[in-house]
This record gives sequence, structure tokens and C-alpha cells, in this order.
Amino acid sequence: MVTYGRVRMEDVARQAGVSVATVSKVVNGRYGVSATTTARVADVISELGYEASLGARSLRSTRTGILGVLVAEFEPFSTELLKGVSGAMADTDYELMAFAGATHGETVGWERRSLRRLGGTLLDGAIVVTPTVIEPGAAVPVVAIDPHTGSSDVPTVDSDNVGGARSAVEHLIGLGHTRIGMIRGREDLESARLREHGFRQAMAAAGLEVDETLLATGSYRSESAVAPALLLLDRRDRPTAVFAANDLMAIRTVEVARTLGLQVPADLSVVGFDNIPESALAQPALTTVAQPLREMGRCALDLLLSLLAGEELAQPHVRLDTRLVERASTGPPAPGRL
Repeated sequence: MVTYGRVRMEDVARQAGVSVATVSKVVNGRYGVSATTTARVADVISELGYEASLGARSLRSTRTGILGVLVAEFEPFSTELLKGVSGAMADTDYELMAFAGATHGETVGWERRSLRRLGGTLLDGAIVVTPTVIEPGAAVPVVAIDPHTGSSDVPTVDSDNVGGARSAVEHLIGLGHTRIGMIRGREDLESARLREHGFRQAMAAAGLEVDETLLATGSYRSESAVAPALLLLDRRDRPTAVFAANDLMAIRTVEVARTLGLQVPADLSVVGFDNIPESALAQPALTTVAQPLREMGRCALDLLLSLLAGEELAQPHVRLDTRLVERASTGPPAPGRL
């Protein structure tokens, strides 16, 4: 019968025909073991896949060789960031652990629990994605991506949310739309506030008044767009275009429009934000604002490695450019509807 479980030092000793003390000396690089025995133990370690526990390793060396990416949940945005971090890890001596912290239904403070649990014991440093609270003085060096509250004493990486949103709305205005609605992100998120600011900037620059009844709020999750989309679209004076603060809500808005008998883009143009892989696969393919998500992950890793090396950061708060990606979900308004 096959049994499963973590390989123990005792298992290595038994198969190599040596004592546990001998295996311990080999694992820890201590003297007193012949070259022949060391080679035999090393072969068994490789064969069995034995790894010293990270907790024990950290007690011996104060370093685990592990960097963490901490997220509230795994969804398309954080997954793309994780791919960027992972792709850049090959040139380092570190290994990567991705951890989704249990939020217990809370929207604030989840990263504190995760850092207390992992920092200094399992991790040498951490990248925290969209943290609700970023404070100096953590047990390990920390870099924040897209923090709720913007820059702080902790190094941060984000993208040009204002400029990106402005380009999305300018695109719609350039197509001839004047009655434009927006599905905002969560009000406690800095990125959501900045994207609304970009929306308002573009409208003002074009001399268009924002109809406050055409602004509704979601939470960046797909399902959170259903009620706002119905609020905007199931009315006689509906907008001819909607800018959604992220792609998941934009894709769901297109689906809601379809249930109301509206065609995209003939009856309604929709623009999103993020350029997650799902945006190109949507029907129709979604016009969106591309954040350089993988580059953001790579940049965060570079900052973290510099912190671990004791280097002073020349640019602790990095903001990367966005760009508009035009696809099939936007077009001119129907004749007679601007």
C-alpha cells in the first residue's frame, strides 16, 4: 500500500543505512562524515525528495530562501501579477510561495494576519497585492502592489489609473458618445477613486457634464456589476456607453446588456480596465485599458530584492504607464442617440 506524507530525516537515515545524526550533519554541512557516506546520503535525499522544514531552517540561518506573494484571493488580476513575479524569479537564488490569506469576511486587515503568520518564519520577504493596510515595521521587508490607500513608507508599485481611465473615456467621446455611464470600483480602493477621477477629467475636458445618475458602484468582482448594470441600462434614457472600472465588471455588463436585448457595440459600447486574458476572449472582445500586470510583478520583485540586499531605493514608489487596447466592444452610438 502506498502511503503519503512528508519525508522525514528518519526515512533518509533508514534508506541510507546511517544514523539520524549522520543525516543531520550532511544536511547542515557539518564535519565528521566521510565523503563516501555524504555522497550516499545526498543520493537518498535526492531520491526521496527530502527537504528540511522551513521553520527549522530559519532557526539555523535566519534565512529561508523563500519569498512570498500574498493576496486576498486568487483571481485574474492577482494571477497575472503572480506570473510576472514567478517569471522573474529564475534569475534569483530564492523560491516563491503564493499565499491567499483567509479574510474571514473582512475587507480590511487580512494582510496583517498573513504577515504575522509567515514573516520571519517561512518568508524572507513579501509582495502584498492590493493590501488594505501597509505599515512599516513588518517582520520582513514588504513591497505593496496597488495598495488601497496609495503611497506610504512601504515601497509600492501601481499603474497610471487616472491616465488610463481618461484614455478610455476619451476613446468613447472620440466615437461620438456624450451620454456615458460608469460602474465604479469599491469606494475604499485608491485605484477606484483614481479611475473615477480620470473619468471626470475626460468628461470635463470635452465640455460634457457628468450625469450623476449614470454612475453606479460595484466591487471589482464580476457579480458585483449585475445590479449597477441593470440600474444604468434598464431605463429609457440609458447611456450609450459604459466605462467599467475593471474588466470583470465590464464583461458582466456586456452579459447584462444582452439579457436586456441590447447589442454590443451597436446599442451600447463598453470599456474595461486591466486587460486580463479574459478580456480578449469575451464576446465581443473587450476594449480595455491595459495595465502592465506582469511588469508590475517583476518591478515589485526588483524592489524587494533591493530591500533584502540592504540597498537604498532610488525610486520607492513606482508608477507604470497604461495603454488603451481597442477591440470589438466599442463603436459609434446608434443614430439619434449620443
